[in-house]
Amino acid sequence: MTTAGPLRRLAGLLRTKRADHVVHGAKTLIAALLTWGVVAPWSPDGRPYMAVATALLMVNASTVYQSVTKAAQNVVARVGGLLLALATARLLGPTAGAVAVIAVIAVLAGPRRTADDRLQIASSAVIALAATATDPMGSLVSPALQTLTGAAVGIAVNALVLPPLYLNESDFAVRDLARSMGTLLQDMGTGLSRRQLASKAHNWLHRARSLDKRLARAEEQVQQATESLRWNTRCVAHTRRKETTFDDTFRALRGVSIQVRGIARTLADSAHDNHAGHHLGQQFLDQYAETLQLAGAAVQAFAEPAPATGSPATPPHERLRGAIDGTLAWHDTMTDMITRGTLTKPGAWHTYGSLMTDAERLLADLQLVVQVAKAQIEH
Repeated sequence: MTTAGPLRRLAGLLRTKRADHVVHGAKTLIAALLTWGVVAPWSPDGRPYMAVATALLMVNASTVYQSVTKAAQNVVARVGGLLLALATARLLGPTAGAVAVIAVIAVLAGPRRTADDRLQIASSAVIALAATATDPMGSLVSPALQTLTGAAVGIAVNALVLPPLYLNESDFAVRDLARSMGTLLQDMGTGLSRRQLASKAHNWLHRARSLDKRLARAEEQVQQATESLRWNTRCVAHTRRKETTFDDTFRALRGVSIQVRGIARTLADSAHDNHAGHHLGQQFLDQYAETLQLAGAAVQAFAEPAPATGSPATPPHERLRGAIDGTLAWHDTMTDMITRGTLTKPGAWHTYGSLMTDAERLLADLQLVVQVAKAQIEH
């Protein structure tokens, strides 16, 4: 299997990341300067530091949706802190006792508040405490307006200036997961056909368990990509609302990964079973090797949807369908052989059953992959 395709995708992803850093820096600069220009004329001493800090927080949110939700939390927390400072200053004045009261109230704000929210309430209150003693209403109104203005500017810049999308990262993570699973299935099939069960079963199990890391990474990237489409102006402008984030594909591949791990575990247990009568017959292993290779080819067909140069442009769902048809034919043959009792090593019937069940479930999950791939082609 050539590595040119994955390397090209990785290089493209790295180039995209560098471009994203440039865009991110430009957006940060625009938000800071725009906020300063809007707020400085009416802020105390012409220094709108709170507004700029709020704008930078909003524009640096990873998605437009997060910038809006963070803005709401930030505004509520800071206004709460300012009100707390005003109340404590009225009662105790700008004293150490007021600071202690602020700290206690912030800690006891309740479990519904996150630690960041409680910290922001307390810090806003302490910073505003001194000012409230001399100008109570001004110290409350000006920071509140600065916070609101900075939040509005930060959200606007994040939403209007190339708002972030994470479709490429989602694509890469899901295809990397599919590629790893397909390679493992094919390696297990090749190893079984070469009588390498005892020597390689432990390695297969280790690789199957390591799929959990790729699974978690792919899930995180898919969730971020899905969130990045919410309220994203690029989607509205370019009619990309239906653009895939590989959510359906990930769910199908997650089922495949469970069966791959189950197969690897069963093969490892069989390889290290000291009871001679429980060993799998080579006739079964030869046939099972074929289905693992076919299943691996099916998953690989999704991971590498683009045909090689000079080859016929067969749609990926058709290549998946062909691989699964071959696996179904094998499954029917093996089921018939087990039913008629023609397989050797009948003492391993429980292992046969486990492997066959995993194969059936793997086929069901691959059917979902086919449907998803077909839907992607049609849309």
